[in-house]
Amino acid sequence: MGQLTMIRLAAILYSLISTALAGSAVIAVLSAGLVSTMAIVSAAAVGFVVAAPVSWLVARRLYQGNAS
Repeated sequence: MGQLTMIRLAAILYSLISTALAGSAVIAVLSAGLVSTMAIVSAAAVGFVVAAPVSWLVARRLYQGNAS
């Protein structure tokens, strides 16, 4: 039961963290002067991929902190 709760928490966090990381990556790429479509889409994709383990780690940290 606890693992399912943590997966749900990670999924909710992913929706928030992925948009923040993808948006930050796109802004970083645009600030670097890379304005091609491929650079922008790649930065957004990297942000979405990196957000998966980050959201899992945040969920685990929140879940463990709540159980104590």
